[in-house]
Amino acid sequence: MKVFSGSSNKPLAERVAKDLDTRLSPLETFIFPDGERRIQVVDKVVGYDTVVIQSTSPNPDTAYMELFFIVDALKRSGAKSVTAVVPYLGYQRQDHVFRGGEAVSLEVIIETLESVGMNRLITFDLHSIKIPELFKIPIVHLSALSIFAEKIKEIYPNYKTDSVLVSPDMGGIRRIKILSEILSNMPYISIVKDRDLVTGNIESNKIDTNLQDFKKEVKRAIIVDDMISTGRTIDAAVNLLRKQGIEENVVFATHPVFSNDARNILQNSKVSKVFVTDAIDIPKEKIFPKLEILSIATEITKNL
Repeated sequence: MKVFSGSSNKPLAERVAKDLDTRLSPLETFIFPDGERRIQVVDKVVGYDTVVIQSTSPNPDTAYMELFFIVDALKRSGAKSVTAVVPYLGYQRQDHVFRGGEAVSLEVIIETLESVGMNRLITFDLHSIKIPELFKIPIVHLSALSIFAEKIKEIYPNYKTDSVLVSPDMGGIRRIKILSEILSNMPYISIVKDRDLVTGNIESNKIDTNLQDFKKEVKRAIIVDDMISTGRTIDAAVNLLRKQGIEENVVFATHPVFSNDARNILQNSKVSKVFVTDAIDIPKEKIFPKLEILSIATEITKNL
């Protein structure tokens, strides 16, 4: 097996290669003055199973074009198979038509990847469980929930009695239920979130369970989500939970998209700690003191 990395998340690719006791195979990338990219596979790959690791944030268009070219170059160079590891699958929130006249952007991405020769996809914590149905090739849909569970056990030994899992919106109920089961049926609640479709402003105004029933025992809320984009959903959830009497609020999320002013929103919010994975490489300017990064490299290597 030979492992290649695109430019979006080389640190993760290096961790995976190290876990596999190998090195990253070289790629030559030339960027023309007008921004076009030329990709060349340097190693001989005839008859080899190959792996390409490329997340698609913060510049999904560039990352996808580079991934298309790498997959095509590997197939043209005689690779036996190409597995694309795309921890964060960009455009996944555009998986169906929301308004008339729109493209289904995710289907365009999938069809292109399949047409250039990708044989298998490995990804993490998709926004919708229906997305794998859009693929004609095998897809391995992994989750960071087991990583989160281990971290929760490590740092909160009394989590079963002093903490509650929280979904920041009703759409995350399935995710919270799975984590609850991993953590021996840990109690969980969900927040009802309203979003202004014009301004994008988020208001978290109620909890789906009567928190008064067990709030005396609960001193910590563990908020779990698939991604953090602007940070506004987390900020609104924490504010509501504090009004309900829970002072310590921590967050676990797989994909640190961290768009716009997310760094400052999260650092200045009342959240105590933010745990994310390295599914997306976070640039130094988006790192903040409350942030801790957990690696998904081992989960990837288990499935290669």
